Amino acid sequence: MADIWIMGEMIVEIMRIEEGVLLDQPGLFKGPFPSGAPAIFIDTAARLGHSAGIIGGVGKDDFGKNILNRLRGDGVDCSCVMESDTGATGVAFVTYFSDGSRKFIFHMGNTPAAEAKMPGREVMNGVRFFHVMGCSLLSNKNFAKEILDTMKLAKSLGAKISFDPNIRKELMHDQEVSGIVGEVMANTNIFLPGVDELLQITGKSTVETAVEACFENPELEILVLKNGSRGCSIHTREGKSDICAFSIEPVDATGAGDCFDGAFICGLLEGRDLIEAARMASAAGALNTMAFGPMEGKISPDSVKAMMEGVK
Repeated sequence: MADIWIMGEMIVEIMRIEEGVLLDQPGLFKGPFPSGAPAIFIDTAARLGHSAGIIGGVGKDDFGKNILNRLRGDGVDCSCVMESDTGATGVAFVTYFSDGSRKFIFHMGNTPAAEAKMPGREVMNGVRFFHVMGCSLLSNKNFAKEILDTMKLAKSLGAKISFDPNIRKELMHDQEVSGIVGEVMANTNIFLPGVDELLQITGKSTVETAVEACFENPELEILVLKNGSRGCSIHTREGKSDICAFSIEPVDATGAGDCFDGAFICGLLEGRDLIEAARMASAAGALNTMAFGPMEGKISPDSVKAMMEGVK
């Protein structure tokens, strides 16, 4: 039985080798790399020594094999992953620009992940955290319902719900999307947004008023506001603490926020205080940023400890 569960998309990424090469032009790519925000999150938790499981789907193809080999190799419970004979594993093509921004083309369609169903109660027994990724709620309405049902099942079994919204601004004008996000927010105990996401979801114009609005939810215990290279801030009903980011040479920021989430939840499971958990999360995010690929950073208990202690 896993302590941490997630339900969501599982894809591969195929990435431009050089900056500035547009996706409508011939050029070289590198990959496939195992990816998908839920997969990155749960793989981080497993690499940090925690029992972790994912609910989703892949095609019975080489891209699906790529993802499953990585996750299983790192210790993720993939017993609730469907392998489809008819659907193909999702793919994202990525190009990079010199200012650090990225552009994606997603070939997702009705990938096998969208066919995954809420597992039985016996599978979720013992769950302590169920993590929700906003991007997973948007791929398919039926899949979003399954995620919501699984979240409610996990909560009924005593799990804490953590939520990383990663939802684009334009989608928040869709009433159905807003309703889904609102239902997750009402059940969220640990909220892990970026600054823009926090403002978008709350509809507030300042971080201070947005944080206040979030804590109107009686379920919310911790809000960790992620701000990339500027670090993060931890908010509770008792106050706020700022955490500096680690100084590194960035290679690829893809997946850093997902690794942050996974390591933060691991820190809570280990009984660390909030500042130590956030430093652990920042270290994992930094380690991932130092490697090319969405989950290629050298994340382990030893490497995270070394970064936290300032060991080169």
